[in-house]
Amino acid sequence: MTEFLGTELSGTEFSGANLANARTGALDRFAGAASALVVTPGDPATRFIFRGGKAAQAAMGDAFGIALPVQSCRAATGQSRAALWLGPDEWLLTGEDGQAETLFAALESALAGVPHSLVDISHRNISILLSGPKAAAALNTACPLDLALESFPVGMCTRTVFGKAEVLIWRTGDTLFHLETWRSFGPYIWGLLSLAQREYGAL
Repeated sequence: MTEFLGTELSGTEFSGANLANARTGALDRFAGAASALVVTPGDPATRFIFRGGKAAQAAMGDAFGIALPVQSCRAATGQSRAALWLGPDEWLLTGEDGQAETLFAALESALAGVPHSLVDISHRNISILLSGPKAAAALNTACPLDLALESFPVGMCTRTVFGKAEVLIWRTGDTLFHLETWRSFGPYIWGLLSLAQREYGAL
């Protein structure tokens, strides 16, 4: 009687067919790894940082087409646009790429005479998208936030750090995250996420 991979095989059973059934594939452990964590660059987008009091917030909501969220650390979406709460009087506004100049002019016109600040950061920021069941774990390799679904639900967003870089993390689905950061931080953050992908067998 011969023990092979924890299975006892008699001399008559120790055949090629049984060997094929007994062995495991050399790459079996990587099966499904790519879907466990997918990291992709986000598309270019129009981005503004808006600040203002209650009158400006109401006017901006009407002009932008989305009521600005007033609950802390929450995002509102609609019509291919998003408004992300950054502070009591500060929001990140995003829209489709190529709209910055015309949208900026339209928003400024709508808020004429109302104290506010609107800054175009379309070329300053980039986004990185994470998806898969290991997305939160990958972010936690360099971010101290509790990203468990019950603690950081869908629609929540906040500024934080990833490694030594400032980022904005926005949960867009149970296993989907949108990460915003400055363009100059992009390669550094991408490198850290690549290490996370290696850890989870996605590379």
